[in-house]
Parts: sequence; C-alpha cells; structure tokens
Amino acid sequence: MLRFLTAGVLLAGTAVAALAATTTGASNVTFNKDVLPILQKNCQTCHRPGEIGPMAFLNYEGTRPWAKSIKQAVLTKQMPPWFADPRYGHFANERKLSDADIKTVVAWVDAGAPEGNAKDMPAPLVWTEGWNIKPDLTFQLPKPYTVPKDGTIQYTYFIVPSDLTKDTWVTDAEVRAGNRSVVHHASVYVRPPGSAWLKDAPIGEAYVPPARGPLGTHPPSEIAGRQAKMENEWFVGYVPGIQPQRYFAPETGAAKLIPAGSDIVFEMHYTANGKEEGVDQTKVGFVLAKEPPKYRLLTIGVANADFAIPPGDPNYEGHASATFNEPVTVIYLQPHMHTRGKDMEINFEYPTGEKQTMLNVPHYSYLWQTIYYEQQPLQVPKGTKVDVIAHWDNSANNPLNPDPTKTVRWGDQSWDEMLVPFVGVLVPPNADPATVTSHPRPGPVAAP
Repeated sequence: MLRFLTAGVLLAGTAVAALAATTTGASNVTFNKDVLPILQKNCQTCHRPGEIGPMAFLNYEGTRPWAKSIKQAVLTKQMPPWFADPRYGHFANERKLSDADIKTVVAWVDAGAPEGNAKDMPAPLVWTEGWNIKPDLTFQLPKPYTVPKDGTIQYTYFIVPSDLTKDTWVTDAEVRAGNRSVVHHASVYVRPPGSAWLKDAPIGEAYVPPARGPLGTHPPSEIAGRQAKMENEWFVGYVPGIQPQRYFAPETGAAKLIPAGSDIVFEMHYTANGKEEGVDQTKVGFVLAKEPPKYRLLTIGVANADFAIPPGDPNYEGHASATFNEPVTVIYLQPHMHTRGKDMEINFEYPTGEKQTMLNVPHYSYLWQTIYYEQQPLQVPKGTKVDVIAHWDNSANNPLNPDPTKTVRWGDQSWDEMLVPFVGVLVPPNADPATVTSHPRPGPVAAP
C-alpha cells in the first residue's frame, strides 16, 4: 500500500483538508481492532515478505514506523494505487479505500497510532509461500544467470522445452522474478512446434538476438509478421508494480492453450544494478484445466510504433487501433507505455456507430502496470473497432524522464517508448487467433 509515486498524482487539497479535519481530536481507534482489518483487505497483498511492497504490514511492529507516511498516502489517495477515471467503466479489481476507512486510518495516526488489545486482532490471513497461485506445472531458467553489473542489457531469451505430449489448457499462471533488483520485467511466451521465431537460439542458454534496424531487436514489421503466423503467444508477465493477476478468469470457463510439443520462452529484461551478486533464476507456474474450456483467452495488443516524440514536448499525442473480425467477450484492459507515458484512453466504436469509453487513465504511472478487469465480461460484435489515444510527457518537468533533449521512438528499453494497450478477449476454443483482429498499419503485438 505504500509505494510513493513521483508523478501523475493530483492532490485535491481542499477535499484532503476537509477529510483530515473530520478525523482530528480524541479517538479510541486502535491498530488491532480497526486498522489491521483494513490492511488485510487492501494492503497485505503487496505489503508482505517476498512481494512488491517495500515493507510488510502484517503486524503492529512492522506497520507502526510508517504510520505518518500511511496517513499521507491514504489522504492523497496515492495508495492503494488505482488510476482509472471512475466516470468510465466498472472494474472488479478496483483498489480504493472508502472514506470511512480513510477516516479510520487518519484517526489512528492522529491518536498516536495505539496498538490496542491483542484480543481484538482478526485472525491472520494465510498466504501461499512463494506463489499467489498453486501451480500444477512449473518451469524456470535452466540455470542461474549472472546479470552484468553495468551497461545496457538487451532483451535476453531462454528457451525451455515443455515436454508436453498433448495439448494442455491453462487456467491460471504467475511469473516469479528470481531477483527483483535486476529483473525489470519478464514475459513468458509459448512457441508452438514449427515456429521460426528465435530459430537460432540455443536451447537452455541465454540468447540475445542481433539488432535489426533503428528499433532494435523488435522491428514492428517483423513482430507483426510472426504474430500473424502465430509463431508465438504471450502468456503471462511480471512488470513493475504488478499485483496478483487474474489473466485467465477461470470463473468464465476460459483457458489459454499450450500446444503439444511447444517451448516455453522467457523474455527477460534485465537492468544492471552495479553489484556483482545480480544472479537470477526466474520461474513461471501454471494451473492446469481440469476439463476442456468453454473459451480460449487471447491477449490482443493494439499497438502503434509509428511515432517520434519531439524533445521537450510535454503533451505529444499518439493513436492506435484495431478491429475485431468476429464477436468476442472482453474481460480486461491493460495500458502500456514507458517512463514518458502521461495518459491513455481506450474507446470502442461499434458497427452501429455508437462509441463507448472503456477505460480512461488520466495519470498513467509506469511504476504501476495495472490490469483493469471488467466487472462484467462485455460481449462485443464483429466489426467493433478499438480506438486508443495517449499522450507522452517528454519535458524536463517529468521526473521519470531520462532525457528530455532526446527524440523518442519505439523501443524495448524503458528510456525508449511504447504505445500498446492489451485487451483480454474470450473466443471459441477452436478459433484461429491470427484472424481475430486486423490492424490498419503494421505495428508490434508485443508484451509489456
């Protein structure tokens, strides 16, 4: 619950002051009785050992030193992190504290953050050690990989044979970074038999593809081509600020397919941290379907790499679009940009001409790669167009901007940029993924 964002948060000063004023004065609020239940419900998912929160809020001893910071974070609504404009869309994983919960936390801090009676404590939540899922099948990098302590590290790939002898359906998955100090992000792909993607990569060894053209290892035309041929499929990932994922929505009867004989491909984006002990062995876990699924889940990237952000531009605009060639059911949306990302809006235009704003993120944060799960799966007809509008801040006023004097184009590294929201859709199990959407121009369908 406590990871401070350095940009993109507007403080509603008058509202914050008014809310704080209602919570001052004497209070009998205690940690054990009143605050701990709020932390269990809203914060401990991230703020526990081994997860992304930089400190644990499991008990009074771990929480008390951060009391004043917690008060500030909840009053300004920086925490829990949630960036969707409430005027558009309804999302099952909305992460917000109620006004009553905020008042309780503030009253506790203003009263001196008392611990209270141990008898008032709720039972501790039981967390799965090392996983947020219970995997039936796991894969990991074939051996520990030592990350260079300095320099720019290009995307590094590791191919692991699945050894699956039959088609296998997956209802949940999770990537666990082996060393978060050097793993910027990790994407796991499935490479089906016969794919030419990474054909020169040795099995089980680190592999960096040769750079090709000004956009580095991932020119848009090449990526669009291999996606159209279904030479790989993005499955699951780990990115900055990731929260437990519900990619596969098992309650909908959906699953992802690993064809028999496929390889599991780890795409690792490492960042040097200046230390010799940068050793990683990232792993992925899969929960297998107990019966054939009703639907196949596909992750559709709506991308555009045709942009050049001018130096110093505080509000450069970009667009992307795609059209569904058959009816689909939309279950989640995930904006993706890099450090200069400022905002993104995802709109649907139906064959009737009607338009609907599905998601608006007015203050995008690269530090929190949030996935927005539809409260109710949305069925959209054939011919529905996805229209995306986004802005970047390449000015010196953006504290995350690594270089405001640079013209910025599409690229893999965080100091490059991307414009690629992802749309999770359900289709029939036998649908051809390559024909589900069409794009108006070549653009990469990459993972975050």
